[in-house]
Amino acid sequence: MPTKAPGVYRVRAPRGEPDAIATLPELVCYNTLVELGYEPDADFTFQSDVLGGREEKGGQVVDFMFENPPGLAFSVLGEYYHYRLRGGSRLEDLTNRDELALTGIDLIFLDEEDLLAQPRWVVGEALQRRDHSKVARGD
Repeated sequence: MPTKAPGVYRVRAPRGEPDAIATLPELVCYNTLVELGYEPDADFTFQSDVLGGREEKGGQVVDFMFENPPGLAFSVLGEYYHYRLRGGSRLEDLTNRDELALTGIDLIFLDEEDLLAQPRWVVGEALQRRDHSKVARGD
């Protein structure tokens, strides 16, 4: 269950693993999934290592990896880091999506502004594998 400490959002991890730190849009996505009836650590995993995670060359961490539905992952794109700090470069995000596609996983991007404005709609669309992000639109 997610909790909020001063200035930091923390998502409790299962099985004695360390808690995960979440941004506000990640926490909104997490809570929306729970509201829609998805069970953490059964239907989806938060902050999931893929292809070796950060420890392996070419590995990555996706924000949400799904068991139900299978072959689906979400990446929450924060306005500051993904769009401003990186100068609008989408190359890393697109590369991550392509690498996961080669393993049979559809990576859907969810923009911070969409999650904060209409969380149920954007998460519902993403669960249907419909990507409305700036990356998908080419903005």
